[in-house]
Amino acid sequence: MSRSVRTRPEGSGRGLSEAYDTALLDLDGVVYAGGNAIAHAVDSLASARAGGMHLAYVTNNALRTPDAVAEHLTELGIPTGADDVITSAQAVARLIAEQVPSGARVLVIGGEGLRVALRERGLEPVESAEDDPAAVVQGFGGPDLPWGRFAEACYAIARGVPWYASNTDLTIPGARGIAPGNGAAVEVVRIATGAEPQVAGKPLPPMHRETILRTGAQRPLVVGDRLDTDIEGAFNGEVDSLLVLTGVTDGAQLLAAPPQHRPTYVDADLRGLLTGQPEVTREGDGDARFRCGGWTATAGQDRLELTGDGAALDGLRALCAAAWTAGGDAACGLDSGKALARLGL
Repeated sequence: MSRSVRTRPEGSGRGLSEAYDTALLDLDGVVYAGGNAIAHAVDSLASARAGGMHLAYVTNNALRTPDAVAEHLTELGIPTGADDVITSAQAVARLIAEQVPSGARVLVIGGEGLRVALRERGLEPVESAEDDPAAVVQGFGGPDLPWGRFAEACYAIARGVPWYASNTDLTIPGARGIAPGNGAAVEVVRIATGAEPQVAGKPLPPMHRETILRTGAQRPLVVGDRLDTDIEGAFNGEVDSLLVLTGVTDGAQLLAAPPQHRPTYVDADLRGLLTGQPEVTREGDGDARFRCGGWTATAGQDRLELTGDGAALDGLRALCAAAWTAGGDAACGLDSGKALARLGL
C-alpha cells in the first residue's frame, strides 16, 4: 500500500521491538512529561532494550544538551548515554554549518543545548545583534527566556542575517498541562520581521538525516505522540511509526488525520513496543466497514458508527480504518463523538 494513502493501521505478528532494530523515541509526551516518567515507560523500554532493540531519543526540544538529557533519563531508571540522544539543536547546527564559514558567529536565542551543538560544529555562539553574527538561531529557551532575546533576533534579521529555527512545535507538554513551545516563540519573531526561518527539527528532513547519521538505524521505528512532528517526520523519512496516546494527540485528532499524519501503528503507551499489533480487516467489498478485535466500525452518511465490545484500542484502530478510508487523501470530516464516547476516548 502506498504511504501517501494509508487507510488503516497495520498489524504485526511480532512485537515491534523484534520487528525493528531501532526505536527513534520522542521524549516529551512519550517517555516523560514535566520531567516525570510516563506510566509503563521505564519497564517497557528496559524490556525492549533487553530484547536487542537499540533505543535512541530524538527530541525537538533544543533547550538541554544530550548529556543533560541522558543524565535525566538515567535518573528516571532508563540507562542512557549522550550518544543515544539526538536533538533539534544538533540538526540545526549542522544545517547552519553547511551554509556559513567555519568559525562564524551565530546569535543564539535559546538555551545551552543550542550553544553546545554550535560549538560541536565549529561555530561561535554570541548574544547580541551587535556581535556581527553570520546567522541567527532560535530554539526553545524555557519559561524564563527574557522577552528581550526576541528583540535581538529581530534586529539581526532586519539587517539581512539569515534566520534558523530548531523546530516550530507550537506547544510542549508538561506536568501541569500544555505550555507554549518554540513554535510560539518563532511566531513572535516572524510577526515582527515578516521573515521566514529555515527549520531543522521534526518533521523536516534535516532532523531525520541527523538521526540516521548518528544512530546508523537500518529498520527504524519512529515512536511519538504528535501527528504534525513525529508521525509526519516518519512519513517524510519513509519509515514506519508508532503513535502513543500519552501526549498531545487524542482520538478525535487521530481519526481526522490526513495521510501524512497517519501512523503505522497505534497504542496506548510504550507497552505497545513489546506486543504484536492486531490486524484491521475490511468487511465486505465496497463499504468503509472494518473490524478489529470485538469491534466493527463503519463510515456512515454523516458520522462514524461503532458496534461491538472489547479492548478500547481495538475499537479505535477500527475507527481509524473507517475514518481514513472515508477521508481518502484528505482529513475525515465525519462526526466521531458518539463512537469515541463508547470507547471512553
